[in-house]
Order: sequence, then C-alpha cells, then structure tokens
Amino acid sequence: MSHTQTETRKVRDRKRVISLTQELVRIPSVYRPGVEGGNEEKAAYYVADHLKKLGIEVHVEEVEPGRPNVIGVIDSGKPGPTLLFEGHTDVVTEGDHESWTYDPFGAEIVGERMYGRGTNDTKGNLSCMVTAVQSLLEDQEEWSGKIILCIPCDEEGMMIGIKHFIKQGWADAVDGAIICEPEENQVCIAQRGAMRVVLNAYGKMAHGAISWSGINPNWRMAKIIVELEKLEKREQERLGKHPTLGWPSITPTILQSPAKGDAQINVIPEQCMTTLDIRTVPGQDHDVLKEEIQQILDRLAKDDPDFKADYTVIEDRPWTSTEKDEPVVTATSEAVRTVLGKEPVYNGVPGATDGTFLHVAGVPIVTIGAGDREVPHQIDEYVDIEELAETTEIYRQAALNFLNS
Repeated sequence: MSHTQTETRKVRDRKRVISLTQELVRIPSVYRPGVEGGNEEKAAYYVADHLKKLGIEVHVEEVEPGRPNVIGVIDSGKPGPTLLFEGHTDVVTEGDHESWTYDPFGAEIVGERMYGRGTNDTKGNLSCMVTAVQSLLEDQEEWSGKIILCIPCDEEGMMIGIKHFIKQGWADAVDGAIICEPEENQVCIAQRGAMRVVLNAYGKMAHGAISWSGINPNWRMAKIIVELEKLEKREQERLGKHPTLGWPSITPTILQSPAKGDAQINVIPEQCMTTLDIRTVPGQDHDVLKEEIQQILDRLAKDDPDFKADYTVIEDRPWTSTEKDEPVVTATSEAVRTVLGKEPVYNGVPGATDGTFLHVAGVPIVTIGAGDREVPHQIDEYVDIEELAETTEIYRQAALNFLNS
C-alpha cells in the first residue's frame, strides 16, 4: 500500500471510529435491575447488526435476560494463531445528570474531545477494535489464523459475561488476547487482583444505657479492622511496592451497623457488617489471604467468649502478569512503535478487567487502549479524538503482527 493510500485509509478509519463511538455512547447501557431497558441489550444488538453488515460471522448469547454477549468470528481460511479482541458494552451509572457539563449520552464533540459515559470506558475502544477489523477486511490484508471479537456484558459488575464466554469454550483455542480498555495506549502487562469480602460480627441487641445486658458487635468489628490493617502492613513489608501495580491493599469500604433494620443512637445493634476491597499483586496467594482472615477471627474468638464473626468472599479475581516476550505483547509493542513512532511504555492496570478470567483460562493477555487512565467513571467522561484514531491503527497493526508471526 502506497503512502497516499495509507493516509487515505487512516482518514477513512478515523471517521468511522468517531461515528461508531458516538452511536454506541448514545445507546445507554447502564445495568439498572428492574428498570425497562436498563441493560446492555440495545447496545449489544447494535454492535451485532454492525458486524453482520461487515460480513462477519456473529453469535449472540444471552447470559441473563436482556444481557447478551456478542461474539464475532473472522476466519482467514488459513492455518495460524487465534487472536482475541475484548471490549465490553456496559457502562457505569452517569450519576446526577445536572452535574454534567455535557449530555452523558450525547457523545458531543468539543474541540478534540468527545464527551459522554462510555467514551473512555470503553465504548471508544470497542469501536476501535471493530473499526480495525473492518479496515483489515476491506483492504484485504494478508494474514493467517483467526480473529475473535468478544463483546461481553457486565464487565463493570460481576463479570458474568466473560465468565460465560469462557464457560462456552470460546477461549479454548485463543493464543493471545488484547483487552481494549483506557490505558493511554500504554502496554499493560499486569493487573492487580481483587477479592470482595463481606465480614459480619454478631452481638446481642440491648439498651445503650444498660450495655452490660447486651453484646456489642461494633467493638468486635473494630478489633477485626485493626487486625486487618496489621495484615495489610505485613503484606506491604513482605512484597514492597510493585513497579507497575503499586502496593497491595486491604480497604474497608462499607461499615454498616446495624447490618439490617433501622439504627438508633440508644440501641446496641445485633449485627455489624463491613465490606473489604482487597487488591493483590504478584506474589500473593488468595487462598493464603483467606486463611489469614480466618486466623484473625479465630484468635479474637479465643480471647473473647462473646466474640462471633464470619466472612464470605463474594468475588475473587486473581492478579495477572504477562511476560514481555509473549507473542501478543511483542506484537502490540511493535505496533506502538510503528504507529506512535516511540518506544512503548509498559505499565499495569490498577483495577481488574475481563482479562483477569482469560488469564486464569490460560490465555496470554495485554491491555491497551485510548483514554486517560484516571477519567473512567467520572462526571464529564471524555476521550481524545486523536487517541481513538491512533488506537484503531495500533489494534490493526497489532493484529497483523500477531497473525503473521
């Protein structure tokens, strides 16, 4: 392809990715249980129809009512590796509309930015991956193997979409995956793990003026939290600060007492509940951490005959780490060099993505995409238009690098 043809293609792809991002952002896909249309269904079917128009084989699988996964399959007809692109359709709540400067579902372009919920996380990057594949097909680029587009629901929730995708066997033959998330086009080769824990301390309800007639669960929960802080410090001293993921952490996020019913200032509650957001880094074993939490409860119970507490892990997402010489990483790194004309910046993902479960399934992953890393979930979420164009080109080149390696 000549230089002129290449520049013409880039202009074409730029217009397409802007248009597709706007179309998707204008379809609200916040999961709102019990609210009509409060799910990913309309956005998912829009993408499915778009892929069908491109001649791509499309599968729509309903994970829960109104919450479908969309899978696109492009087979070159020649033996070779299988590359997966992954980008979700759901977005987080927009919050208070009046707090926004721009319509959260308007996809308004002001200067060089597009504003709206999902522009950054991650409908912009979903549009980049679809546009990149469309470009490859239209230009009849030579490549071998297969591309799978995984467009799941519920990444912002309990990640039921990617779990279903894996359970259905779609990831079984995948050789590498590019997770399309807002990472400022840094090549992210690690992700923090996450455990969501619910702790309960139990007592006996009583009058606050006659405290000796009850058992106060708040004192017991306070002791648990102090011991958890000590555990966090021990883990930080043991592991140090990870070069891309930062410190491991144990963070109490919700403290609710009573756990059920109304609170009253002169009533000792029957139960106190705390949630923990535990973030892990390479070198930590989640099963060991669970044992450490149980040991804390056992020690406190040994010293206090009235102590009763338990915990439940409601979500468990292990950390990930991919070597720089893994083919999907080298293909992506070389694409960054080609498109941006500079050495890639290697980093880690501060939160968890659907890539966590692909990693557990044995798929090497790399996370990269357009958008400021600190903008997701904020009021006036935005993405830079030029970054969308660059990311489309990076995805396109990374696919060619990987599938022709």
